[in-house]
Amino acid sequence: MKFTPTPLKDAYLIDLEKRGDERGFFARVFCENEFDGAGCVTNFVQVNNSSSADVGTLRGMHYQLGDAAETKVVRCIKGALWDCIIDLRPDSPTFKQWFGAELSAENRTMMYAPKGFAHGFITLQPDTEAFYFVDSFYAPDAERGIRYNDPEFNIEWPAEPKVLSDKDANWRDFDPSWHLGVVTA
Repeated sequence: MKFTPTPLKDAYLIDLEKRGDERGFFARVFCENEFDGAGCVTNFVQVNNSSSADVGTLRGMHYQLGDAAETKVVRCIKGALWDCIIDLRPDSPTFKQWFGAELSAENRTMMYAPKGFAHGFITLQPDTEAFYFVDSFYAPDAERGIRYNDPEFNIEWPAEPKVLSDKDANWRDFDPSWHLGVVTA
């Protein structure tokens, strides 16, 4: 695997190192030694799969607070999506910055988002599926979200969303006391 740092501290794009012949190829999607060597989490407790029928389906920007915070490794296994992460760690030099990249079944690139990041994506092709590993169990009481068009972040989505849940469309404007669980002066 090839770990390429993104502009956001501790986040990576991960590309497979394919070994192939006339039959096709073989590649590792996860290796504890390689993830550990890159300073990444190696213990995952859930593997999730989402399917979106329509182009322009937006899911996100989701994360969890406190002990329920999740590291995510996201891969598109069918179709294509534009994956986006936001660094929400107040002590990080890239706090409140976002980064996005195309993940597709064709390029097989993965996004590694550490704890303290919001994550979401918009589909670029119909019938797109995302497959992702997380290192914490889902905790509804710790769930938070950033609205895709929150002016605090000005994410430059590749297209205007056409399909999104009511919850994702109506997350409140960014407020550190609610979004991060911290009180600011």
